[in-house]
Amino acid sequence: MNGDTPVEREPRLRLFIPLIVASGFFLEQLDSTIITTAIPDMAKALNETPLRLNIALTSYLVTLAVFIPISGWIADRFSMRRTFATAVVVFTIGSIACGFSDSLSTLVASRILQGLGGAMMNPVGRLILLRSFPRRDIVTAMTYVSLPSILGPVIGPLAGGVITTYATWRWIFFVNVPFGVIGVLLALRYIRDVDSPPPARFDTLGFVMCGLGMALFQIGVENLGHPVLATPIIVAIFTAAVALVVIYVSYARRHDNAVLDLSVLRVRSFRIAAFAGGLCRIGLNGVPFLLPLMLQVGFGYTPIQSGSTTFIASLGGVVLRPVTIRLLRALGFDRLMLVGTVFGAAMIASFALIRPTTPYPLLLLAIFIFGFARNIQFNSIQTLTYSDIASSALSRATSLGGVLQQLTMGFGISLSATVLSMIAGQGQTLSVPDFHRVFLALACVPLVALPGFALLRPEDGAIVSGHRRRGREVGQAAD
Repeated sequence: MNGDTPVEREPRLRLFIPLIVASGFFLEQLDSTIITTAIPDMAKALNETPLRLNIALTSYLVTLAVFIPISGWIADRFSMRRTFATAVVVFTIGSIACGFSDSLSTLVASRILQGLGGAMMNPVGRLILLRSFPRRDIVTAMTYVSLPSILGPVIGPLAGGVITTYATWRWIFFVNVPFGVIGVLLALRYIRDVDSPPPARFDTLGFVMCGLGMALFQIGVENLGHPVLATPIIVAIFTAAVALVVIYVSYARRHDNAVLDLSVLRVRSFRIAAFAGGLCRIGLNGVPFLLPLMLQVGFGYTPIQSGSTTFIASLGGVVLRPVTIRLLRALGFDRLMLVGTVFGAAMIASFALIRPTTPYPLLLLAIFIFGFARNIQFNSIQTLTYSDIASSALSRATSLGGVLQQLTMGFGISLSATVLSMIAGQGQTLSVPDFHRVFLALACVPLVALPGFALLRPEDGAIVSGHRRRGREVGQAAD
C-alpha cells in the first residue's frame, strides 16, 4: 500500500531528494568556507584590512536571517519545487556578481544577493526533506543530506587556497556556477510538491519589524570593533534593535499569521535547541573565521598552506560522522548535548595553545578533533530543533529555526572580529597572542549554554534519536 509521503510512494526519491537538497547545502557551505582562506588576498585587492572583510561574511548571513521568515510562506504559496529552483538560480547569479566585484561595497551588495537566494534555498530544502520522508526516517534522511553537503567545508578551504594561489580569488565564486546549474535541473526533475493548506495573508508589518531589527543589530555589532559611527549613534542603533524585538514579541502574540510564529517556542526541545544551541553556534562558528587568519597573518602561512591545513576540520566531521548517530541512540539528546558542549568548548580553547613552533602533526590533530566536536553539536542541534514539531507546524518552525541559526552563526563571526579588533587595537598589527585571547573568550560562550541543555529530558527528540533508557524504548518510531 502506498504511503503518505513522496519517498513512500516513489522509493527512488529516497536517494534523489536528499541529494538535490544537499546540492543547495553544498553551495552554501562551499561558499562560506572557501572565502575564509582567501580573505587576506581579497583584502589586498580591495584595499581593505582582513578584519574589515568579515562584513562580506556577515552581510550574507544577516541577509539570510532577514529573509528566511518569508521562505516558508513563499514555498506554501508558490510550491516547494519552484521556490527551491528559483532560489538556486538567484544564488548562482549572486555568485557571479561577487566574482566581478571591484570594491568592498559591490562585494557586500553581491553577497546580499546571494543571501536572498540562500534564504529560500536552505530553509525550503530542509522543508522539502521534512515533508518528503516519514518522521521515523528523518535521522537517516539528514545523514544522506549532510554527507554530500559537508563536502563543501571539506573542499572549501583547500580549494580556496589553491584558487587564490594559482588563479585569483574571484574564481572562488565562479566555481558555484556548475553546481547551481546541476541543482536546478535535478530539482525540476525529481522534487515532488506535497499538499499543504494555503498560507494565510503575508504579515508585511511583522516582516518589516523583524528585518529592520536584525539589520540594525548587525550594524551595531559591526561598529563595535571598527567604529565608523559615533558612540551615541551606535547606542541608539542597539536601542532601536532591542525595542523592535520587544515590540514584535508582543505583536506576534496577538496575530495568528505573524511572519515568525513564536508559538513553536512552546515545544521544549525546539526552544532549548534554538537558544542554548545558538550559544554553541556563536562560539563554534568563530573558529573557521579566526583560524585561517591566525595561520596566514600570525604564522605566515600561504593561502594554500592555510587551506590544506584547515580543511582537516571538515574531514574530521566526514570521517567520524556516523559516530553521531550511534551517540544519539546511546546517550539521547539530553546527555549528548551536555557532553558535546564541554567537548566543543575545550577544543576551541585548545587553539590558544597552538604556536608557530607547534609540531605540524599536533596542529592537524587539534583541527581534526575540533571538526568532529563541531560536527556533533551542529548536527545534533539541527536534528533536535525539529524532532518534536508537528507536521502541520514544520513550515513555521523551519522559518524561525533558520532565522535563529543564521543570526547566531553570523554573530559568531562578528563577535570574533570585534573582540580581535578590540584586543589588537585600531591600526595595530595582529599578533599570535591576540588570536589566543580571542579563542579563550570564544571557548566560554558554549559553556553558557549548559544550563539550557540541562533542562532537556530523556524523551525529548527520542522519536528521532531512537534512544532507549531503563530498558524501555522511549523513541518508538512513528509513521
